[in-house]
Amino acid sequence: MEELRTSEPKSIGVAVIGFGRIGQVHAANAASIPNVRVIVAADVDPTAAELGRAMTKAERATTDPLDAIGDPAVEAVVVATPTDSHLHLIQAALYAGKAVFTEKPLASDLPSTRQLVAEWRRTQVPVQVGFMRRFDPGYVSAKKLLESGELGRIEQFRSYSRDAQLPPPEFIRRSGGAFVDMSVHDFDIARFLVGDIVEVCAWGSVLYDTRLAELDDVDTAVTTLRFGNGALGVVEMARHSSWGYDIRTEVAGANGKVVVETPQKTPIIVSRQGRSETDHCHGFADRFAQAYRAELEAFFTAVTAGQKPNPGPDDALETMRVAFAARESWREGRPIPLDYASHDEVL
Repeated sequence: MEELRTSEPKSIGVAVIGFGRIGQVHAANAASIPNVRVIVAADVDPTAAELGRAMTKAERATTDPLDAIGDPAVEAVVVATPTDSHLHLIQAALYAGKAVFTEKPLASDLPSTRQLVAEWRRTQVPVQVGFMRRFDPGYVSAKKLLESGELGRIEQFRSYSRDAQLPPPEFIRRSGGAFVDMSVHDFDIARFLVGDIVEVCAWGSVLYDTRLAELDDVDTAVTTLRFGNGALGVVEMARHSSWGYDIRTEVAGANGKVVVETPQKTPIIVSRQGRSETDHCHGFADRFAQAYRAELEAFFTAVTAGQKPNPGPDDALETMRVAFAARESWREGRPIPLDYASHDEVL
């Protein structure tokens, strides 16, 4: 009897662009996902490009991202470059008809973000934006619980994010600032878990490193949120933490609450001399390792199946509107409403 044969899933050729901190995380994940072939490793720094080629076993390295996007064997592009380069690289991929997984944000300002989303809507090229917390098991479980209605009407949201180490000044200068680069993850998970945000009010201070003031940025901030469903929220952010990478989220409803946090990195507690010791995550790469892999797997699965990846540019735009509004609120010292009616007219 003839043996039944199953066809292998379609292989997809990929270009990975950018091999900084997050780029190396995405590169390692892409290279380990079955049926993904890294064709080109690209970085404007030749040493980083070669590092990327070695990490991913790519066919070649280049210092020209546009060359990588234009490679005929490349069907999808992973963009992990500095914030101020995202716009033109995503545009180049859209025009070339290449699917895109990109780190947030889509662009450095709101008008450019809106324009890019309009271009994406015309092309309908698959694009996914890297809000990895949506793929973290804790947040996935919290989302299901909230959607079940078991906690009752949602009343309050709180999210707390502290980085273990302050990023280099050059990164901060190009990042868009603390609200757009860091608190944006809290704003996105607030939208993901609770719903649309209709008003923000932000305060920020420089309490740790005076260089932040010279860069028109802050290292410590608090943003209050008002949701369309009536719930209220608070987002706390700090660019430094002496005890480790600290991420926590709480959503409270009329009948109960859910908390997502990782109080320790390794499942071990050492007790001695009247005290107990645990360890903490050192940064995003270890706290969200599973989420980073899951989001890339979801992207490539959607692309190979001809489906729309999620979260896409339209969803990311709504999160970025909150982040840019928070930055504006901090700078102008006033609450900023998010006018959805005028926003819809623009697009």
